[in-house]
Amino acid sequence: MRRSYIVESLRQLFGWKPTRPTKDEQPERLKQIYQSKRGKLSKADLEAAHIEHKRPFGNKWQIRRWATLIFINLLFVISYHFDVQLVEGALTASRVVGFHMADLNSALQVTLAYKHVVLNLVIGTTTVFVLWLLLGGRTFCSWVCPYHLVAEWAEYLHLWLVKKKIVKNHVFNRKVRGIFWLIFGLLAFATGYTVFETISPTGILSRALIYGPGLALIWIGFLLLFEIFYSRRAWCRYACPIGVTYGVVGLLSPVRVKYNAEACHHEGDCRKVCLVPHVLDVTIRGAAFDVEQDIVADCTRCGMCVDVCPTSSLTYEIKGLGKFL
Repeated sequence: MRRSYIVESLRQLFGWKPTRPTKDEQPERLKQIYQSKRGKLSKADLEAAHIEHKRPFGNKWQIRRWATLIFINLLFVISYHFDVQLVEGALTASRVVGFHMADLNSALQVTLAYKHVVLNLVIGTTTVFVLWLLLGGRTFCSWVCPYHLVAEWAEYLHLWLVKKKIVKNHVFNRKVRGIFWLIFGLLAFATGYTVFETISPTGILSRALIYGPGLALIWIGFLLLFEIFYSRRAWCRYACPIGVTYGVVGLLSPVRVKYNAEACHHEGDCRKVCLVPHVLDVTIRGAAFDVEQDIVADCTRCGMCVDVCPTSSLTYEIKGLGKFL
Protein backbone atom coordinates (compact mmCIF):
# COMPACT_ATOMS: atom_id res chain seq x y z
CA MET A 1 0.00 0.00 0.00
CA ARG A 2 1.30 3.45 -0.90
CA ARG A 3 2.10 5.55 2.14
CA SER A 4 1.46 9.28 2.27
CA TYR A 5 4.27 11.70 1.47
CA ILE A 6 4.63 12.61 5.17
CA VAL A 7 4.73 9.01 6.41
CA GLU A 8 7.16 7.93 3.69
CA SER A 9 9.36 10.97 4.39
CA LEU A 10 9.51 10.16 8.12
CA ARG A 11 10.33 6.52 7.42
CA GLN A 12 13.25 7.44 5.19
CA LEU A 13 14.47 10.22 7.50
CA PHE A 14 14.81 7.65 10.28
CA GLY A 15 16.50 5.05 8.11
CA TRP A 16 13.83 2.73 6.71
CA LYS A 17 14.08 1.63 3.10
CA PRO A 18 11.82 3.31 0.52
CA THR A 19 8.46 1.63 0.00
CA ARG A 20 8.20 -0.26 -3.29
CA PRO A 21 4.87 -0.58 -5.12
CA THR A 22 3.25 -3.76 -6.33
CA LYS A 23 1.97 -3.82 -9.89
CA ASP A 24 -1.58 -3.55 -8.59
CA GLU A 25 -0.70 -0.24 -6.92
CA GLN A 26 0.55 1.36 -10.14
CA PRO A 27 -1.86 3.11 -12.51
CA GLU A 28 -2.25 1.68 -16.01
CA ARG A 29 -0.68 4.74 -17.62
CA LEU A 30 2.52 4.21 -15.61
CA LYS A 31 2.64 0.52 -16.58
CA GLN A 32 2.25 1.49 -20.23
CA ILE A 33 5.08 4.02 -19.93
CA TYR A 34 7.43 1.41 -18.47
CA GLN A 35 6.47 -1.08 -21.18
CA SER A 36 6.80 1.38 -24.07
CA LYS A 37 10.34 2.41 -23.07
CA ARG A 38 11.84 -1.07 -22.99
CA GLY A 39 14.78 -1.02 -25.40
CA LYS A 40 13.62 2.27 -26.89
CA LEU A 41 16.69 4.33 -25.97
CA SER A 42 20.09 2.90 -26.85
CA LYS A 43 23.37 3.61 -25.06
CA ALA A 44 24.36 5.90 -27.94
CA ASP A 45 21.06 7.80 -27.59
CA LEU A 46 21.71 8.30 -23.86
CA GLU A 47 25.25 9.54 -24.51
CA ALA A 48 23.89 11.98 -27.08
CA ALA A 49 21.30 13.20 -24.56
CA HIS A 50 24.06 13.74 -21.98
CA ILE A 51 26.15 15.76 -24.45
CA GLU A 52 23.14 17.89 -25.39
CA HIS A 53 22.32 18.39 -21.71
CA LYS A 54 25.80 19.65 -20.77
CA ARG A 55 26.01 23.36 -20.07
CA PRO A 56 28.94 25.68 -20.88
CA PHE A 57 29.32 26.77 -17.25
CA GLY A 58 28.86 23.41 -15.54
CA ASN A 59 26.03 22.50 -13.19
CA LYS A 60 23.87 25.56 -12.62
CA TRP A 61 22.20 24.40 -9.40
CA GLN A 62 25.53 23.41 -7.90
CA ILE A 63 26.99 26.81 -8.77
CA ARG A 64 23.97 28.60 -7.28
CA ARG A 65 24.14 26.47 -4.16
CA TRP A 66 27.87 26.96 -3.59
CA ALA A 67 27.52 30.70 -4.16
CA THR A 68 24.63 30.93 -1.69
CA LEU A 69 26.41 28.85 0.97
CA ILE A 70 29.66 30.83 0.68
CA PHE A 71 27.78 34.16 0.68
CA ILE A 72 25.80 33.32 3.84
CA ASN A 73 28.90 32.22 5.75
CA LEU A 74 30.92 35.19 4.49
CA LEU A 75 28.23 37.53 5.86
CA PHE A 76 29.08 36.33 9.37
CA VAL A 77 32.83 36.71 8.77
CA ILE A 78 32.60 40.19 7.23
CA SER A 79 30.12 41.46 9.81
CA TYR A 80 32.38 40.36 12.68
CA HIS A 81 35.72 41.51 11.27
CA PHE A 82 34.46 44.90 10.07
CA ASP A 83 32.04 45.35 12.99
CA VAL A 84 29.12 46.27 10.74
CA GLN A 85 26.68 44.41 13.03
CA LEU A 86 24.66 43.20 10.08
CA VAL A 87 24.93 39.59 11.22
CA GLU A 88 26.10 38.74 14.74
CA GLY A 89 26.94 35.38 16.26
CA ALA A 90 27.37 32.13 14.31
CA LEU A 91 25.13 29.67 12.50
CA THR A 92 24.05 27.97 15.72
CA ALA A 93 22.67 31.24 17.15
CA SER A 94 22.72 34.67 15.58
CA ARG A 95 21.07 38.03 15.24
CA VAL A 96 20.38 39.24 11.71
CA VAL A 97 19.63 42.99 11.45
CA GLY A 98 18.29 42.83 15.01
CA PHE A 99 16.21 39.65 14.53
CA HIS A 100 17.16 36.68 16.67
CA MET A 101 17.76 33.45 14.74
CA ALA A 102 18.57 30.06 16.24
CA ASP A 103 19.48 26.78 14.60
CA LEU A 104 16.56 24.42 15.23
CA ASN A 105 18.65 21.47 16.36
CA SER A 106 20.72 23.70 18.67
CA ALA A 107 17.53 25.18 20.12
CA LEU A 108 16.18 21.68 20.75
CA GLN A 109 19.43 20.72 22.51
CA VAL A 110 19.35 23.88 24.68
CA THR A 111 15.71 23.35 25.63
CA LEU A 112 16.38 19.73 26.63
CA ALA A 113 19.52 20.68 28.56
CA TYR A 114 18.01 23.57 30.54
CA LYS A 115 14.52 22.03 30.73
CA HIS A 116 12.76 25.31 30.09
CA VAL A 117 12.13 27.57 27.11
CA VAL A 118 14.01 30.89 26.81
CA LEU A 119 12.01 33.74 25.23
CA ASN A 120 14.79 34.86 22.86
CA LEU A 121 15.20 31.24 21.81
CA VAL A 122 11.49 31.02 20.97
CA ILE A 123 11.71 34.17 18.85
CA GLY A 124 14.84 33.00 17.05
CA THR A 125 13.53 29.49 16.55
CA THR A 126 10.18 30.70 15.17
CA THR A 127 11.92 32.81 12.51
CA VAL A 128 14.10 29.92 11.39
CA PHE A 129 11.26 27.41 11.69
CA VAL A 130 9.08 29.38 9.25
CA LEU A 131 12.01 29.83 6.85
CA TRP A 132 12.83 26.12 6.64
CA LEU A 133 9.17 25.14 6.72
CA LEU A 134 8.85 27.05 3.44
CA LEU A 135 12.08 25.79 1.86
CA GLY A 136 11.65 22.26 3.10
CA GLY A 137 13.57 19.03 3.13
CA ARG A 138 17.15 19.22 4.37
CA THR A 139 17.78 22.46 2.48
CA PHE A 140 19.86 23.80 5.38
CA CYS A 141 22.37 20.99 4.90
CA SER A 142 23.25 21.66 1.28
CA TRP A 143 22.59 25.42 1.00
CA VAL A 144 23.91 26.77 4.34
CA CYS A 145 26.03 24.27 6.32
CA PRO A 146 29.78 24.96 5.87
CA TYR A 147 30.72 21.37 6.68
CA HIS A 148 28.54 20.16 3.82
CA LEU A 149 30.66 22.16 1.38
CA VAL A 150 34.07 20.91 2.55
CA ALA A 151 32.69 17.36 2.80
CA GLU A 152 31.40 17.68 -0.75
CA TRP A 153 34.88 18.65 -1.95
CA ALA A 154 36.38 15.76 0.05
CA GLU A 155 33.83 13.47 -1.60
CA TYR A 156 35.36 14.14 -5.02
CA LEU A 157 38.71 12.90 -3.70
CA HIS A 158 37.05 9.84 -2.15
CA LEU A 159 35.32 8.96 -5.43
CA TRP A 160 38.58 9.37 -7.35
CA LEU A 161 40.36 7.03 -4.90
CA VAL A 162 37.54 4.49 -5.22
CA LYS A 163 37.69 4.69 -9.01
CA LYS A 164 41.45 4.05 -8.89
CA LYS A 165 40.77 1.12 -6.50
CA ILE A 166 43.03 2.70 -3.87
CA VAL A 167 40.26 2.65 -1.25
CA LYS A 168 36.90 0.94 -0.88
CA ASN A 169 33.72 2.70 0.21
CA HIS A 170 32.04 1.29 3.33
CA VAL A 171 28.38 1.81 4.11
CA PHE A 172 26.47 1.68 7.39
CA ASN A 173 22.84 1.19 8.35
CA ARG A 174 21.05 4.52 7.90
CA LYS A 175 18.96 3.91 11.02
CA VAL A 176 21.96 4.85 13.17
CA ARG A 177 21.35 8.53 12.32
CA GLY A 178 17.97 8.40 14.03
CA ILE A 179 19.59 6.63 16.99
CA PHE A 180 22.23 9.39 17.24
CA TRP A 181 19.45 12.01 17.08
CA LEU A 182 17.77 10.33 20.06
CA ILE A 183 21.04 9.78 21.98
CA PHE A 184 22.14 13.43 21.70
CA GLY A 185 18.71 14.58 22.86
CA LEU A 186 18.79 12.24 25.87
CA LEU A 187 22.36 13.30 26.74
CA ALA A 188 21.36 16.98 26.74
CA PHE A 189 18.36 16.22 28.95
CA ALA A 190 20.29 14.00 31.36
CA THR A 191 23.50 16.04 31.71
CA GLY A 192 22.25 19.62 31.34
CA TYR A 193 24.88 20.21 28.62
CA THR A 194 24.44 20.57 24.88
CA VAL A 195 26.77 17.65 24.20
CA PHE A 196 26.19 17.58 20.45
CA GLU A 197 27.21 21.23 20.04
CA THR A 198 30.73 20.43 21.27
CA ILE A 199 31.29 18.04 18.36
CA SER A 200 29.01 19.53 15.70
CA PRO A 201 31.14 20.24 12.60
CA THR A 202 28.59 22.86 11.53
CA GLY A 203 29.10 24.93 14.69
CA ILE A 204 32.85 24.29 14.87
CA LEU A 205 33.48 25.40 11.29
CA SER A 206 31.13 28.38 11.56
CA ARG A 207 32.89 29.65 14.69
CA ALA A 208 36.35 28.93 13.22
CA LEU A 209 35.55 30.99 10.12
CA ILE A 210 34.28 33.92 12.18
CA TYR A 211 36.51 33.98 15.26
CA GLY A 212 39.57 32.08 14.06
CA PRO A 213 40.72 28.44 14.13
CA GLY A 214 40.98 26.37 17.29
CA LEU A 215 41.84 22.86 18.42
CA ALA A 216 38.33 21.69 17.55
CA LEU A 217 39.37 21.74 13.88
CA ILE A 218 41.32 18.54 14.59
CA TRP A 219 37.93 16.83 14.89
CA ILE A 220 36.91 18.24 11.50
CA GLY A 221 40.14 16.93 9.99
CA PHE A 222 39.49 13.47 11.44
CA LEU A 223 35.97 13.39 9.99
CA LEU A 224 37.18 14.43 6.55
CA LEU A 225 39.95 11.82 6.54
CA PHE A 226 37.44 9.15 7.59
CA GLU A 227 35.15 10.17 4.73
CA ILE A 228 37.96 10.35 2.16
CA PHE A 229 39.55 7.00 2.99
CA TYR A 230 36.74 4.90 4.47
CA SER A 231 33.10 5.95 4.04
CA ARG A 232 31.60 8.43 1.58
CA ARG A 233 30.00 11.41 3.39
CA ALA A 234 29.68 9.33 6.58
CA TRP A 235 28.90 12.18 8.98
CA CYS A 236 26.01 13.62 6.94
CA ARG A 237 24.61 10.24 5.95
CA TYR A 238 24.85 8.29 9.19
CA ALA A 239 25.50 10.54 12.19
CA CYS A 240 24.40 14.18 12.00
CA PRO A 241 21.04 14.81 13.75
CA ILE A 242 20.70 18.29 12.20
CA GLY A 243 19.44 16.82 8.93
CA VAL A 244 16.78 14.81 10.75
CA THR A 245 15.51 17.90 12.59
CA TYR A 246 15.30 20.02 9.45
CA GLY A 247 13.81 17.16 7.45
CA VAL A 248 10.98 16.79 9.96
CA VAL A 249 10.35 20.56 9.99
CA GLY A 250 10.30 20.69 6.19
CA LEU A 251 7.71 17.94 5.70
CA LEU A 252 4.99 20.36 4.59
CA SER A 253 7.18 22.61 2.46
CA PRO A 254 5.77 23.68 -0.93
CA VAL A 255 9.27 23.38 -2.45
CA ARG A 256 9.88 19.88 -3.78
CA VAL A 257 11.95 17.98 -6.30
CA LYS A 258 9.45 16.37 -8.68
CA TYR A 259 10.05 13.12 -10.56
CA ASN A 260 8.42 12.40 -13.91
CA ALA A 261 8.52 8.72 -14.92
CA GLU A 262 7.51 9.44 -18.52
CA ALA A 263 10.65 11.50 -19.18
CA CYS A 264 12.97 9.14 -17.28
CA HIS A 265 15.09 6.44 -18.93
CA HIS A 266 16.47 4.98 -15.67
CA GLU A 267 20.17 5.35 -16.49
CA GLY A 268 20.87 6.01 -12.79
CA ASP A 269 23.15 9.05 -13.03
CA CYS A 270 20.99 10.90 -10.51
CA ARG A 271 21.53 8.22 -7.84
CA LYS A 272 25.29 8.25 -8.43
CA VAL A 273 25.63 11.95 -7.57
CA CYS A 274 23.03 12.07 -4.77
CA LEU A 275 24.14 12.42 -1.14
CA VAL A 276 21.04 10.46 -0.07
CA PRO A 277 20.48 8.14 -3.06
CA HIS A 278 17.68 6.17 -1.39
CA VAL A 279 15.34 9.13 -1.96
CA LEU A 280 15.83 8.57 -5.69
CA ASP A 281 14.98 4.86 -5.65
CA VAL A 282 11.76 6.01 -7.27
CA THR A 283 13.78 6.54 -10.49
CA ILE A 284 14.53 2.80 -10.74
CA ARG A 285 12.39 1.12 -13.39
CA GLY A 286 9.18 -0.16 -11.78
CA ALA A 287 9.73 1.64 -8.43
CA ALA A 288 7.40 4.64 -8.89
CA PHE A 289 3.85 4.76 -7.55
CA ASP A 290 2.67 7.25 -10.16
CA VAL A 291 3.73 9.02 -13.34
CA GLU A 292 4.65 12.08 -11.27
CA GLN A 293 5.88 11.80 -7.69
CA ASP A 294 7.46 14.13 -5.12
CA ILE A 295 10.89 13.23 -3.76
CA VAL A 296 10.61 12.79 0.03
CA ALA A 297 11.78 15.21 2.73
CA ASP A 298 15.11 13.44 3.36
CA CYS A 299 16.18 15.10 0.09
CA THR A 300 18.71 17.91 0.67
CA ARG A 301 17.34 19.90 -2.31
CA CYS A 302 20.93 20.25 -3.54
CA GLY A 303 19.92 20.10 -7.21
CA MET A 304 22.65 17.65 -8.23
CA CYS A 305 20.10 15.24 -9.68
CA VAL A 306 18.33 18.07 -11.51
CA ASP A 307 21.66 19.14 -13.02
CA VAL A 308 22.75 15.67 -14.12
CA CYS A 309 19.48 14.26 -15.51
CA PRO A 310 19.77 14.28 -19.33
CA THR A 311 16.00 14.17 -19.91
CA SER A 312 14.85 16.63 -17.21
CA SER A 313 12.76 14.00 -15.46
CA LEU A 314 13.77 15.61 -12.14
CA THR A 315 12.83 19.25 -11.63
CA TYR A 316 12.25 21.74 -8.83
CA GLU A 317 8.62 22.60 -8.18
CA ILE A 318 6.67 24.92 -5.91
CA LYS A 319 3.35 23.34 -5.07
CA GLY A 320 0.54 25.26 -6.73
CA LEU A 321 2.93 27.35 -8.84
CA GLY A 322 4.60 24.69 -10.98
CA LYS A 323 8.21 24.09 -12.02
CA PHE A 324 10.99 26.65 -11.83
CA LEU A 325 14.54 26.84 -13.19
